[in-house]
Amino acid sequence: MKLLSEVEIKDNIDRLSGWSYENNSIQKTFVMADFANALAFVVKVGLEAEKNDHHPDMLLHAWNKVTIKLSTHSVNGITGKDFNLAHQIERLNQ
Repeated sequence: MKLLSEVEIKDNIDRLSGWSYENNSIQKTFVMADFANALAFVVKVGLEAEKNDHHPDMLLHAWNKVTIKLSTHSVNGITGKDFNLAHQIERLNQ
């Protein structure tokens, strides 16, 4: 798995609405209608992550917010795998 350069990360993150690059990960906080929808979103993301064998850090907080952080732990940085999953997560949120 190839680490992406800073330029590649910037180019890819510009294609994702609301995502940022911080602390060697890409991340976004999703705001849901209520706790039940936030919890359901966590489950949907978890199932998609399992299919991709790529597991994000997820935090369900403030009753309706889900923060997702992606990085490829095996190479200690950002790879195409992170952006692929980020795009899949965006589709789950539509």
